[in-house]
This record gives sequence, C-alpha cells and structure tokens, in this order.
Amino acid sequence: MRATGSATRLKLAVVAGTAFALAMPGAALTCSEETVQARGEPSRFETVAKLKARGNWRAHVRAHPKFGPDYANWSIAASADYSCADAKGGTACTAIARPCRH
Repeated sequence: MRATGSATRLKLAVVAGTAFALAMPGAALTCSEETVQARGEPSRFETVAKLKARGNWRAHVRAHPKFGPDYANWSIAASADYSCADAKGGTACTAIARPCRH
C-alpha cells in the first residue's frame, strides 16, 4: 500500500510541477547541453529509490558551479529519466537529466 501511495504522490507532484511551468507565460527555459547523473541509495521500493536519486540529482546540480539552485528543478529538467537496477538492499536508481532554469 505504501508504494502505491508514494507513486500517486510522485505522479501528482510531477503533474503539478508541469502545470506550473506551463502556466507561466513567456517563461522560456534555458537548458544545459550537459547531462547530470546522480545515484541514490538502495531501497526496498523502486519509487523510494527514484526519490532518493532525484534528491541527489538536485543536490548535485545545486552544488555545481556551472548550474546552482536555479537549475535544480527536476520538474522542468530536459530528458529526465531514471535507470534502476537490483542492488544489495533492494533497488538502486540513478536520476539522469539536463538541468534547466526559467
């Protein structure tokens, strides 16, 4: 049950973030050509593993001197995706995306 609730919340967050980005008239995105990858800690649930990876991706982008906090929004990142695999302790995912800013 928990994984389903988490998956639903994740989907709602993505939809809300996309709707917010689309609702901003004239808000053109500036996206990096560079792809950033960040691996999360393993989890028993893939949804949680993706959340951990996405959190690490955001932290990595924020700390990167080329990007910073303006680029750390996963909801508007270009080509955002995950790569997940079985690992000791469950599933481990890597978040992969090109950082963008408004």
